[in-house]
Amino acid sequence: MLVRVVDDYLNNAQLPELNGEVIAVIAPHAGHRYSGAVAGYAFAAVKKLQPDLVAVIAPFHNLSNHPLLTTAHDAYGTPLGDIEVDKSALAELSSHLDIPITLIFADKEHSLEIELPFLQRALTGEFKLLPIMIRAQEVNVAKKLGLALAQVLRDKNALLVASTDLSHFYDQTTAKLLDAEMLKRFESFDPESIFEAEHTGKAFACGHAAVAAVLWASRELGANKVQILRRATSGDVTGDFKSVVGYGAGVVLR
Repeated sequence: MLVRVVDDYLNNAQLPELNGEVIAVIAPHAGHRYSGAVAGYAFAAVKKLQPDLVAVIAPFHNLSNHPLLTTAHDAYGTPLGDIEVDKSALAELSSHLDIPITLIFADKEHSLEIELPFLQRALTGEFKLLPIMIRAQEVNVAKKLGLALAQVLRDKNALLVASTDLSHFYDQTTAKLLDAEMLKRFESFDPESIFEAEHTGKAFACGHAAVAAVLWASRELGANKVQILRRATSGDVTGDFKSVVGYGAGVVLR
């Protein structure tokens, strides 16, 4: 069932021309029923790629005193199989940071895990995972993480994934305006402008720090363009336009 659903989202994505090498993708993380069709666009852009390592950067929605977190387990399991966590890459990342990465067991965070079946179906061959969840959504934390990620990934065959939804619980008309602004900030390739939008109420994304970190990393790795591929809201699926969540998919190109 999961294979069929994810494959349908991937196969139904009608991508525009992508002029460049995909360094990273930006994808939503709601339940597949709600945001899967949008996420399909992001992951369709990496179909048949064979990275050895995938760094998934996601927000941590639960309460925590720790700025950065990762799983204490050796692998993530989905109905499609296990994905090994690259402990050596995590150790290397920690060595480039003056911010601790806290290991946690039994976390309830969905924003990272929801991306994994898409990666398992889109990518070719086995890959290891570098999972990071951001609780402290601050400019300095995101920038330090992004620069450290670039150091770790520079000489590796790797892919970056930024996990985020957009505005939450506005009516459809308002959500579309807010989401258009945030997606414009993504496309500007200016990570600090993402925080400016969030802090001034011009636009919202629950994983804004994750996107910013991935953009800082991608820029260090030579990327020079962000291209938005798709946007929608939960209302487009449910028909309830009074209170919606926004979703967007994009790629970062070199």
